[in-house]
Amino acid sequence: QMQLVESGGGLVQSGGSLRLSCAASGSIFTLYAMGWYRQAVGKERELVASITSGPTTNYADSVKGRFTISVDNAKKVVYLQMNNLRPEDTATYYCNAGFGSVAALGSVGSSWGRGTQVTVSP
Repeated sequence: QMQLVESGGGLVQSGGSLRLSCAASGSIFTLYAMGWYRQAVGKERELVASITSGPTTNYADSVKGRFTISVDNAKKVVYLQMNNLRPEDTATYYCNAGFGSVAALGSVGSSWGRGTQVTVSP
């Protein structure tokens, strides 16, 4: 199990940028796939971006070209750089760690942070 703490959320105008951070502790960081999820009010939680060793990254179609996920293995921190933000990006953003592969992200055995709120005003 990993312990995850997100930070960096806030209120931003449409077209602005934010960088989210997820600090990890408690296990061997490089053995995990990491992902950023988001959940808007009244909607299901969705995977926004993921990164595995390599690194290999994947993005939801809705954020491709605007969001970038990266990792600093030495610091055990995962980042989500969000540019050209839109009101529909408003959500609580969660960091997730899945052991071994992307397939483990969001699974019962994966680890979650408590989330950080991102609000984008029109």
